[in-house]
Amino acid sequence: MNRSVRSLFGLALLAALIAAQMPSMAEEKKVEEGFTSLFNGKDLTGWKYPGANAKDNLDGKTETPDKRVEVKDGAIVMNEKDKDGKGGIKDLYTVQQFPKNFILKMEFRAALKADSGVYIRGPQLQVRDFIRRGEQKQLTKFKDDGWNELEISVKGGVVTTNVNGKALTDKDVLELTVKDGKPSAKLNGKDIDVNTVQVSVGAQADCKVNGEALAPPKMNVPNNGGIGLQAETGKFEFRNIRIKELK
Repeated sequence: MNRSVRSLFGLALLAALIAAQMPSMAEEKKVEEGFTSLFNGKDLTGWKYPGANAKDNLDGKTETPDKRVEVKDGAIVMNEKDKDGKGGIKDLYTVQQFPKNFILKMEFRAALKADSGVYIRGPQLQVRDFIRRGEQKQLTKFKDDGWNELEISVKGGVVTTNVNGKALTDKDVLELTVKDGKPSAKLNGKDIDVNTVQVSVGAQADCKVNGEALAPPKMNVPNNGGIGLQAETGKFEFRNIRIKELK
């Protein structure tokens, strides 16, 4: 074996060794301490597809039966249409339920003017190609055609007060009094019908994209449920989906 051949052989061997030690893009990315990955980067293990045959377990599968949702390059891809060219709304849900307070993080990438969503124990948070759709204009760090970080913090035991169906903010002052057995109410110094006041205790989600608050920044959610991803209009991708359950 001459010197040039030996050199080429050595370089090829070195490249093979380096490649073997480098993690594949499809492998599960290491998550922060305290977080648990909900997507292994390789297949749909731990997820379910409502409406599909109950026998079609997604564990170990890289796509849904209709190919509307598939795993590619370490991401869950929500295609605009299925294998038969049909669109509409389709949802992918975690098998696991999450009754505790939690912090949910993931990255998403939207095609031009794409529309998707993330379900938080049922209710949907609209997640879209915001800027090019002319929405959520307060987001100064949003990356068109790039990966954006979505963070959702859910906390239970939150008191929510509504007047005429509108949630009060921290700037509102509500006064409730009872005199001679009759209740009365004032909102920001003005008399209101006490029957329009509704007070409830439940869970609330605080939602941010790249550290910036969505508008409205908070949404009411149930006390238990799973996490879901939506396929609707345009191509949407999700990756690095992880959760940290709190006390």
